[in-house]
Amino acid sequence: MKKWFTIFILLLFMIPSVSFADAIEGDVIITLGENLTEQQKQQILKEMNVPENAEIITVTNAEEHKYLGDIIPKGQIGTKAISSSKITIGAPGSGLQVETNNINWVTKEMYMNALITAGVKDAVIYITAPFPVSGTAALTGLMKAYELSSNETIPDEVKKVANEEMVKTAQLGESIGNDQAVALLAKIKEEIAKNPPKTDADMRALIERIAQELGITLTEDEINSLLSLFNKMKNVNIDWNQVNEQLAQAKDKLSAFLQTEEGRTFIQRIVDLLREIWNALRGAFGA
Repeated sequence: MKKWFTIFILLLFMIPSVSFADAIEGDVIITLGENLTEQQKQQILKEMNVPENAEIITVTNAEEHKYLGDIIPKGQIGTKAISSSKITIGAPGSGLQVETNNINWVTKEMYMNALITAGVKDAVIYITAPFPVSGTAALTGLMKAYELSSNETIPDEVKKVANEEMVKTAQLGESIGNDQAVALLAKIKEEIAKNPPKTDADMRALIERIAQELGITLTEDEINSLLSLFNKMKNVNIDWNQVNEQLAQAKDKLSAFLQTEEGRTFIQRIVDLLREIWNALRGAFGA
């Protein structure tokens, strides 16, 4: 019973919180892709209902290639910066909310997970494009806006590993499902934050254990890819205390995984197990 309770708690998803140190609650920062036409810019600004005092920054295609060039083919990144976003500063501890429009590969939960890794919290984020795009470039703009508004610098190695996490989660989602991929990455990070694995063997065992607990089957290539990603996370300047705090902050938020058929089946297994335990106890005590 203790094991099942622990697994159930692990399935509770973090809705972390982008702490903009010098920004004021309600402030709005807009990121626009450099290669939007003037008509597209106006369309997006209207769609996002941008206030007059909003700060607007530009994201270039060169910046996208800088952080994604070693992760996905250059052709997939493309030659134009299109993805745009609106960030509204929230109250301390309010959490991170993400919504998307015309983003067809990266899910909002994937953005959340990557933003946690980058140390972003407490904001409402809206990511959009004038036509369907993969969404891989949006994270670059979000981290750029965070740095500008907080007067804090996210180290390049952290930006790269956050981008890699986003991309690898999306790739993994193609084989095991997006919700399952997000839940898997989130739970592994939670475990790393609490008790960092000391060796490659420990890290591999952790990945395999969490996957098994979530009912996810990984190929050897997928395990090796995750092993590489999490070893990079261990070796860059990530604030794991903050990651752990954000996870603890959102224990009452259910992962999208629980809304899937697999998630509902998992919960039913827990219910069935508890029923069996209860019936056994009743039998033992003659109830």
